[in-house]
Amino acid sequence: MKFEKDKVIGFVWQHILLLFSMFFMTLGVALCVRSNLGSGVISSIPMSFTLAGEAGLAPRWTIGGYTNIMNVILVVAQILVLRRRFEPIQLFQLIIGFIFGMFLDVNMWLTSVISYDTIPVQIIAQLAGATVLGCAVAVEIRCGSVTMPGEGIQVAIARVTGKPFPVIKITVDTILVILAVVSGFCFFGSWPWTVVGAGTLFAMFYVGYVVKLVNPYLGWFDRLLAYRPGFRRYIYGLARFIYPKREG
Repeated sequence: MKFEKDKVIGFVWQHILLLFSMFFMTLGVALCVRSNLGSGVISSIPMSFTLAGEAGLAPRWTIGGYTNIMNVILVVAQILVLRRRFEPIQLFQLIIGFIFGMFLDVNMWLTSVISYDTIPVQIIAQLAGATVLGCAVAVEIRCGSVTMPGEGIQVAIARVTGKPFPVIKITVDTILVILAVVSGFCFFGSWPWTVVGAGTLFAMFYVGYVVKLVNPYLGWFDRLLAYRPGFRRYIYGLARFIYPKREG
């Protein structure tokens, strides 16, 4: 019984930490988008459709809404690729993807209070966003839960084809960027530089570098992940503080 209890507490704690990492991941994505120098790979297509929606050329949904749609498509693609080898637990990606989209909209709102009209501010926003994103991705990987849909489709293709994951990742990322550019031409008749620009290319390489750089220094997070909060003990202590025993 105690084993099951510890297992449940561990699962809940793992996903609380995952939610924190996802919040900062979307903060990094939002800053990259706000820089107007080019969004991240995974947000390029949703951003293109969001701009089209603002111009009346597509449904007027938020970038988080379009991200949710893309995540559903990516999970369906995994099912088609893996077929019987698709594990039902991976459907949890839909929930994770929905929360990611919700957090992205929240952080787009939070980052809207800053003006990004000058080149120095745009460069700082892109650098800060890619750095935060890289750190958050490193932590998200340590959480060991199901992958994000964007990573899930890459894992699925690598598993079926037998090709190295880095090769598949570069291929899939390139396809997503090309589709974002094509959608820009379809909607606006020109290259969408604010969606796919120098910042996009920078983020593709820099985020991976940050992940590699911070990984050796995440021992503290491994210890935090292994920690099992004693919720009942804390609640009892709080109750004792609020309602102290009366002396005889």
